[in-house]
Amino acid sequence: MLDGSVTIESNDLWGNRTILSHVGKGHLFAETYALLENEPMLVDAVANEYCRVLFLCVRGIKEQQAAGKEWAFRLLSNLLMISAHKNLTLSGRSFHTSPKSIRGRVMAYLQSVSIQKGSREFDIPFDRQQLADYLNLERTALSKELGKMQREGIIKVRKNHFCIMLEAEDV
Repeated sequence: MLDGSVTIESNDLWGNRTILSHVGKGHLFAETYALLENEPMLVDAVANEYCRVLFLCVRGIKEQQAAGKEWAFRLLSNLLMISAHKNLTLSGRSFHTSPKSIRGRVMAYLQSVSIQKGSREFDIPFDRQQLADYLNLERTALSKELGKMQREGIIKVRKNHFCIMLEAEDV
């Protein structure tokens, strides 16, 4: 992604949207599909704003690597590392959506972002509808729970900016 950002989402036949991740400037997406050429795409990349995307011909890179080109080997190694990191991100999503309660899902997600950012105050890459879709929740139910958590002093929230106020054992 040279400029802009996309949301990676799955849309089913019944119109249900599940957001899997957010990809911003300087990051990659669809590398798995590029490496596994005959796999049908099961997700959509939806632009959040104006985007410039660099497309790579992985087949040509594989041929260069087979011919002993060091740069091609390094590029494919980097793609493998990126893929491993994305695997962690997607498995993290399963931790965020596995709690049965709305509060449990919200807290699991906010804790994860807090750890990644190294701070209890941070911005998330989603608006309210996108966060609901990411956590597999109804937007109104998510908004209601966020308001309740804020009134209880657990979090402070304004748009996509969050501050975690209480330790887990205080909740």
